[in-house]
Amino acid sequence: MDIIGFLKSQFICHLLICYIFIVSGLIINFIQLFTLILWPINKQLFRKINCRLAYCISSQMVMLLEWWSGTDCTLYTDPESYHKYGKENAIVILNHNFEIDFLCGWNFCERFGVLGSSKVLAKKELSYMPIIGWMWYFLEIVFCKRKWEEDRKTVVQKLLNLRDYPENFWFLIHCEGTRFTEQKHQISMKVAEAKGLPKLKYHLLPRTKGFAVTVQCLRNVVSAVYDSTLNFRNNENPTLLGVLNGKKYHADLYVRRIPLEDVPEDEQECSTWLHKLYQEKDAFQEEYYRTGTYPAVPTIPPRRPWTLLNWLFWALLLLYPLFQLLINMINSGSSLTLASFAFVIIIASVGVRWMIGVTEINKGSTYGNNDSKQKQK
Repeated sequence: MDIIGFLKSQFICHLLICYIFIVSGLIINFIQLFTLILWPINKQLFRKINCRLAYCISSQMVMLLEWWSGTDCTLYTDPESYHKYGKENAIVILNHNFEIDFLCGWNFCERFGVLGSSKVLAKKELSYMPIIGWMWYFLEIVFCKRKWEEDRKTVVQKLLNLRDYPENFWFLIHCEGTRFTEQKHQISMKVAEAKGLPKLKYHLLPRTKGFAVTVQCLRNVVSAVYDSTLNFRNNENPTLLGVLNGKKYHADLYVRRIPLEDVPEDEQECSTWLHKLYQEKDAFQEEYYRTGTYPAVPTIPPRRPWTLLNWLFWALLLLYPLFQLLINMINSGSSLTLASFAFVIIIASVGVRWMIGVTEINKGSTYGNNDSKQKQK
């Protein structure tokens, strides 16, 4: 192992990275709180400022993938569609099979300049999570409780609020509603059999109501649906811990641009259309497993420097006072002071492991595991 690779695998480096992310994230959350005074005065200025502030947080995660781990992301897409990416609003459908698929989705956004303004349909619990969850609140992210009877009114209102958004945005949505596991897949296919729907090999049944409402509310605002299918070469099983350790992965992302006028507006017809789309996604997945490629032109969008520059700015700003504090503590020679510092390090270590654990598949949501409660949305 080379010296750089060795350093990347050391816990002290992970701790410093997490320190920068947590402290800078809380500072940005605090600044975002003060931007609320702009909402009644100039809503569009509030939105533009929060897009930039959100970028300062989310780009640090993308920096880990792009610059720290050096993960390659090859994009397979139609060359004519490529030139439209980043220049229009879009609904992005993502599969949900890997621990870092959200990070690859953000990487896709970053390469085309819409990371700061990207939106998601997220579970309500995430809105209470410091840093990312609070950042999303100021980005007007659409949160839901996964109970459609309770969610519909709130989701519709949140989506309609985006109709006058001043920045180009991509609305990222995992139509399966939860990350793929074999247990969830078996339950999902039982539902498919009971409802007379075609079975899928590599995906869960899509939950169509949320997608249909998104299309209805954002029609005339969004230009297209980007159907995206992510895979990793050589049967790689990427994890956030692996990225933090500097492990390089090789991602292949297949994106089809579908004009929104090709998506039916009627809810039932839209549901049928989405089920057909997932059958096609299953076929693309089958083809990838067989040949290791997608039926489109491969390209690697240029990596932009802003994620790295943003991280370096926060590192220089926050590491100097940390090291100064550490030196003063050591020079003081106080046993209580050193013990307190050691205690903080232990707490920070536990916190870092908890944050990584949130992304782990075996510790993910149980949504979709309970057969008696499984209802197709």
